[in-house]
Amino acid sequence: MSKRLFRAFRCRALAALVVPLWLAGCGGMTPISPTAPAAGSAPAHIDITLIGFNDLHGNLEPPHMAHRVEGPTGPVLAPAGGMAYFASAMAALKAQSPHHAVVSAGDMVGASPLVSSLFLDEPTIEAVNRMQIDFNAVGNHEFDRGWRELLRLQNGGCEKFTSREPCRISKPFEGAKFGLLAANTLREDGRTLLPATGLKRFTEGGVTVTMGFIGLTLQATPTMVSPSGVAGLRFEDEAATANALIPQLKAQGADVIVVAIHEGGGTTAGVQETSCAGLSGDIVPILERLDPAVDVVVSGHTHQAYVCDYSRVNPAKPFLLTSAGQYGTLLTDIQLRVDTQTRRVVRKTARNVVVQGEAFTGAQGPVPLTTAVPTFPADPGVQKIIDTYRAAAIPLAQRPVGQAQGAMRRQPNAALESVLGNLVADAQLLATRAPEDGGAQLSFMNPGGLRADLVPDEQGLVRYGQLYAVQPFGNQLVIKTFTGAQIRAVLEQQFASGGNTVQRPRVLSVSSGFSYRYDLSQPAGARISHMVLNGAPVSDTQSVRVVMSSFLDSGGDNFTVLTQGQDRRVGELDLDALEAYFRLQSPVAPPATNRITRVAPSAR
Repeated sequence: MSKRLFRAFRCRALAALVVPLWLAGCGGMTPISPTAPAAGSAPAHIDITLIGFNDLHGNLEPPHMAHRVEGPTGPVLAPAGGMAYFASAMAALKAQSPHHAVVSAGDMVGASPLVSSLFLDEPTIEAVNRMQIDFNAVGNHEFDRGWRELLRLQNGGCEKFTSREPCRISKPFEGAKFGLLAANTLREDGRTLLPATGLKRFTEGGVTVTMGFIGLTLQATPTMVSPSGVAGLRFEDEAATANALIPQLKAQGADVIVVAIHEGGGTTAGVQETSCAGLSGDIVPILERLDPAVDVVVSGHTHQAYVCDYSRVNPAKPFLLTSAGQYGTLLTDIQLRVDTQTRRVVRKTARNVVVQGEAFTGAQGPVPLTTAVPTFPADPGVQKIIDTYRAAAIPLAQRPVGQAQGAMRRQPNAALESVLGNLVADAQLLATRAPEDGGAQLSFMNPGGLRADLVPDEQGLVRYGQLYAVQPFGNQLVIKTFTGAQIRAVLEQQFASGGNTVQRPRVLSVSSGFSYRYDLSQPAGARISHMVLNGAPVSDTQSVRVVMSSFLDSGGDNFTVLTQGQDRRVGELDLDALEAYFRLQSPVAPPATNRITRVAPSAR
């Protein structure tokens, strides 16, 4: 960033924070403070820049996303993201103050694009290492490959815990040079899997202010990842865990308490607004039980961007609540002023900064750079890491796998059935239908396992990197025998199991040849009807061979009935099955979404 651009960026930042006496510095005057100490005396306050982010998901390259911001003549779109630009924006925010800390609220890795995921997210850890952040509170996706692989990301090394080879580029992989925190993630003996808390100290004029961090994983993590990946662990209540740790942090000298939690909500406010308007979500009941000694809550998980002075919602809970959206498109700039006499935060403000780096052309057309927000240059060190891994990934990613007759997207219809989900279910069935491959008759696919839409190029060509983006988790296919009654029970769990509810259902995609109806006006256990397989009704006593991912096989997404079944057989990787489907069926037509029928109120 040029000195002139950085100066403009700093002035805009300070104007947004409404610090009038500092604004004089933007006009060439020496910045002053109303409480500036005499030479040699202790300062009356210490200002700290806290930088927050969340849900990076290994997006090394720009994700081709844009944020709507206010320009001189009205709203405009600002292209955002890309870790080389992200690093530069972070450095600019750090330059605001000699006292700064950086914390992430989870899902830094997992469900990542190919350039990171293909290498077990080692590239993301290496890029973030260069940014010199302090802590990351692990999210549910940090457990995608199991807790042992998570510890390898922290500690380094090349021990193999997955189907993919570690240390393919970096030999050895050094591990994260920042702290992973997981206060409410406990082993069977009661010890935390990773440290619960961290401290960072800031000294000025002989006075030291200490910031304490608590890192929390959302309690529902076991319902969102493969149970085998969290076997032997338990996830405790978030608020109770944080409240119990605050006295310990205070005893260690913490003056400022920051909770980084991989749980969140959403508001109806815009990216550049600092409003609690419409605040809702699972973070709210946690905040209502959180000790008011907490100063800042950096949240995540919902991929929403917000800055909220929670005292507007509940004056007894004066937290500053933030979230920086997703994929490295935003950074939260949090400004804290600590009184050195009372050791309390006397002012706190925040705003989300758009990480604008390069223009792109998306489905809706060109998204050029805008002068409405600063543009950041690419950090050369991070860019070198990205370039190295991209070069290693390109030959595989660009390999053609087949043709498609149209786009296949995750967007559900009224019955919550999607074209892409049906495609993957069909691919799984084809891969395991032969008796020697498992004899599957029916396939289930969970919507959360679909991480990107599948859109062929102008010639209808589909490449391996696109398939990888759709299914990056590397699950194996598992075939088991279930009764018709068990299949009905699985489908009932779409609306009544753990986090699966009538208000927030999780509907599985099913393969061609199977259909059913559901009626949400009926009581639990009576919502599924008209199950038909290959033209014949499915009876409760009928045996059906079902194929699913190893994630669902172990009860993922609250489908506990799928842990049952007989004659279990393990097949190939889900991604390999999808590639084989394109190889055998090209040109692939988008499957119809007519397998699931939702009974409308008027049809009862």
